[in-house]
Amino acid sequence: MDRLLSVNEVAELLGTTVRFPRRLIEERRITFVKVGRHVRIPESAVTAFVTANTVEPVVVRSVAMLRRAA
Repeated sequence: MDRLLSVNEVAELLGTTVRFPRRLIEERRITFVKVGRHVRIPESAVTAFVTANTVEPVVVRSVAMLRRAA
């Protein structure tokens, strides 16, 4: 079983305010667990969220391609 993180811990891990993970929960964009009245987020859900939203850099092969893009 994954370690369950509080909203505050997720915010600290992501380097954001508490408002951001709360919005992810409200919009159902991240997996969460309700423990009584408390909300916890599995550590794997945070990792999956970061992986799914990671944008890879575009590799430019030549200067001519840079000039066309501009």
